[in-house]
Amino acid sequence: MKWFILLSFCILLYAKLIEPNWIEINSLQLTLPNLASEFNGYRIVQISDIHRDQWMNPRRLKRIVRLVNQQKPDLVAITGDLVTRNLPQLIPTLTVSLANFTPKDKTVAVLGNHDYENDTQAIITALKQSNIIYLGNDIYTLKRGNAMLHIAGVDDVQMGKSCLDLVMQQLPQEGAAILLAHEPDFATTSAATGRFDLQLSGHSHGGQLRLPFMKPPVLPPLAKKYYLGEYQVGNMFLYTNRGLGMTGLHLRLFARPEITVFSLVAPKN
Repeated sequence: MKWFILLSFCILLYAKLIEPNWIEINSLQLTLPNLASEFNGYRIVQISDIHRDQWMNPRRLKRIVRLVNQQKPDLVAITGDLVTRNLPQLIPTLTVSLANFTPKDKTVAVLGNHDYENDTQAIITALKQSNIIYLGNDIYTLKRGNAMLHIAGVDDVQMGKSCLDLVMQQLPQEGAAILLAHEPDFATTSAATGRFDLQLSGHSHGGQLRLPFMKPPVLPPLAKKYYLGEYQVGNMFLYTNRGLGMTGLHLRLFARPEITVFSLVAPKN
């Protein structure tokens, strides 16, 4: 019994003090069928679920920005939940850190369900003040000569704000297309269009608390099927990032916070 109590105490300390601060940088190479050769080697760094709150303070945010910049991104993609619900007073502090991303091209972002349980317009304003492109049911097109790479975004699905039809109307027929969608299980819908090469999502926190090799016991709505890592959904890749912040008990166990670095590869002719 004493050993069990000691072990439980050590696990609690690890989940409280160590793992939440132990950021993992995952690097993946993905060959996108529609990627033009001009974008071969293009680097996208994804972060998600920052959850600005008392724990995710400016010091921790500054470290995240530094780690992202060290990956030398061409593009930074933020997939929602910038601020934990009901903390609108912290929204103005976002710009202090987020304005310091240094991608070669741009930083883009979509919102998550927690963002819609705050002062949403203030978050959008903070993004714009940080020189971040807000992709709420919108697209941003990168060009290299005549070649195009489209970065699309849908607004939060869980909160009923997504409008994929509007995105599809704006999306050109030519060029690879990447979709930012906070909730990963939206991939079933986005893959069915046949237009997207890759969807980037978050929302699940990788379960936040789980046992090795087992499905997390608690997962949020629309993150129960594709809750962790890389998937193939139809002809589309999906990646679900574990996020950087936390909700609830502010513990992480076998679900380290994550920064994901994608190196895009053009198919060989």
